[in-house]
Amino acid sequence: MADQPPTPVPPSSNGDTPPRGTQADQTPKKQILLNAFDMFTPGHLSPGQWKNPLDTSATKFDGLDYWLNLARLLERGGINALFLADTYGGYDTYQSSLDECIRRGAQWPVGDPTIPISAMAAVTKNLAFGITASTSFEPPFLLAKRFSTLDHLTGGRVGWNIVTGWKKSAFRAVGVEEPVEHEERYERAGEYLRVLYKLWNASWPSPSHTPLPSHDYYNPSPSLIRPINHHGKFFSLSTPHICPPSPQRVPFLFQAGTSPAGSSFATTHAEAIFVSSHSAAVLKPKVAKLRELAREKGRDPASLKVFATFTPVVGKTEEEARQKYEEARRNASVVGGLVLFSGWTGIDISGFSSDLDREIGASDSREKHKVLSILENFTTPSEEVPKWTPRVVAERAAIGGLGPVAVGTAQKVADEMERWVREADVDGFNLAYVTTPGTWEEVVELLVPELRRRGVYPELEGEEGWTAREKIYGRGQKELRKDHVGRRYDWDVYVEDPPYEAAGEKGDEERKEEGKEKVVV
Repeated sequence: MADQPPTPVPPSSNGDTPPRGTQADQTPKKQILLNAFDMFTPGHLSPGQWKNPLDTSATKFDGLDYWLNLARLLERGGINALFLADTYGGYDTYQSSLDECIRRGAQWPVGDPTIPISAMAAVTKNLAFGITASTSFEPPFLLAKRFSTLDHLTGGRVGWNIVTGWKKSAFRAVGVEEPVEHEERYERAGEYLRVLYKLWNASWPSPSHTPLPSHDYYNPSPSLIRPINHHGKFFSLSTPHICPPSPQRVPFLFQAGTSPAGSSFATTHAEAIFVSSHSAAVLKPKVAKLRELAREKGRDPASLKVFATFTPVVGKTEEEARQKYEEARRNASVVGGLVLFSGWTGIDISGFSSDLDREIGASDSREKHKVLSILENFTTPSEEVPKWTPRVVAERAAIGGLGPVAVGTAQKVADEMERWVREADVDGFNLAYVTTPGTWEEVVELLVPELRRRGVYPELEGEEGWTAREKIYGRGQKELRKDHVGRRYDWDVYVEDPPYEAAGEKGDEERKEEGKEKVVV
């Protein structure tokens, strides 16, 4: 059986239980959630910063000490989670080649983000970990096993950033010549999630077992561990989950993407959605639409947490912050930023060199496979960016990449964050770095104390054992909320689905009769 939700308390301004450190009889300010946004690669969203002698990402990203030191620093600052991006192939849209991607270190090379998680968990107590993994490149059973294992080893501090994969280079790397079409990728991902809910929630009861040494029984009731017999359009398996229920059963679910198919998928499955825009005004209607879709699906729209990309450059003074930013501009790899832009949007911007002030539009995207939400992000004008041109893209893509860059004192940067929360209705931020550990030290030592002074970021309490989900929804909410679709697959209510039948193979009436014969197992 799943945990019962926490005892109801008066809601906070964002519709959840009051955050840690507040009294139930108060009306606390909306708490800002902060994730550190990184990747097992040099530079991540600010290519070229490896030239700064104080940056460690280029020379140490593939060593364990890099990740242990980062985890300790984020833990000290009370950061909610380390959100790790991932990719399965290089960016080859720019000049129709991987050469500049490799040459500039534009998210190349890339390691596996799941590997250092256990080690980082061993040196922290409260930091959560959001790990990117695709529904396109491995069977759901293997992903279920890996995330259950990590959830056990971290004490429930694991989240999954669900991606479907889109790059041709990634599909070719696993032996598929062309990526699956956009709509079909999300249809496939939907079935992938249903299989996972069955494995994570429907296979094992809770408590899972009580060993009886006197009978030589490690698990006295094997009949209670249910085989999942799933025979769908894309996946077919007959097996119980091989791992016992982990602290959360289901990892905390992130998802990115605001295309129509992505939004529908996200508001069905995600507990937190990762969005990007250079303008709070442009982002506001998208967030409102996501919350409305969640409401239409029977979910509490306030429970859907929205994180925006945000790159802070913080100094003790305005002058110090500006000097840091100017240094970042000198080190920035413009070509590296354009490689990322071209890969994300499907626009080979290398062909625009003859007119750097020509306006760029979505129609310039010649590549069929791209991230539609990012294409829209880089082609929608706003007050901040009234016209997207190659010159503007070169400046924006090379530092911070997907979202705004806020430069100034902690007070100024905190003002900007609060403005985005207020105007765009986001719940928090995935903080990108310019240099590491420099940006993270600025966040921990300058920005977080300022946010705490304003009462919008929780104080450290010394209490351990919070799962990733509890840190978002409150103590006691270890498993999916009751209004989440995954709870339909709980062990005590699960009903096996009938086998998939292709359209036209059976009549509607015959399918209805089969549906009546479903057996509760």
